Amino acid sequence: MIELVVKGGPFMYPILFCSIVSLAIFIERLWLLRRKLVIPRDFIAKVEELVKRNKISEAVFLCQGNGSSIAKIFLSGLKNAGRGMWLVKEAIEEKGRREGVILERNIGVLLTIANLCPLLGLLGTVSGMIKTFNAISVHGVGGPGPLAGGIAEALITTATGLVIAIPTLVAYRFLTDKAQVLIFEMEESSIRLVDTMEGVKQG
Repeated sequence: MIELVVKGGPFMYPILFCSIVSLAIFIERLWLLRRKLVIPRDFIAKVEELVKRNKISEAVFLCQGNGSSIAKIFLSGLKNAGRGMWLVKEAIEEKGRREGVILERNIGVLLTIANLCPLLGLLGTVSGMIKTFNAISVHGVGGPGPLAGGIAEALITTATGLVIAIPTLVAYRFLTDKAQVLIFEMEESSIRLVDTMEGVKQG
């Protein structure tokens, strides 16, 4: 592995750094985008039941003791329960937007890395070909020895850039879709809570 990095030339180091960053972001987002940390179903059911029974203070207390994203959104709305439904809706929408941004944090970096790695590989290819042509100008084309270093650098950096870019792009798409599904489900749960609160007030 070390020998491959050395043969790949100086552009291998930023490519490998990108791979480490990409893996770290993927693992961190995969851990934080677990459903039970964002929208735990049993918690939502308990809050909705309390609201149906008009036990707003108990629902607020339950939300304060839960660290999930949906709990923070519910809490914003429930705290405004006595100040009018338009304030409840506004608070929920505002908090929902913020939580959505938090869920998608750093995912865009993966797309940047997926685009950057092939370019770094291309730079390595250009660097390797320059070395190859320099070797030809000095030694001629009499033997493969002087040309091997430049050609190896060109091929290794290109291949490494693509090997890192492709799974990074897949990871970006996977995490983006996962975050969007969770955001959509948070919106659905929030709408349901507002509808429940309005029903209790009208009743």
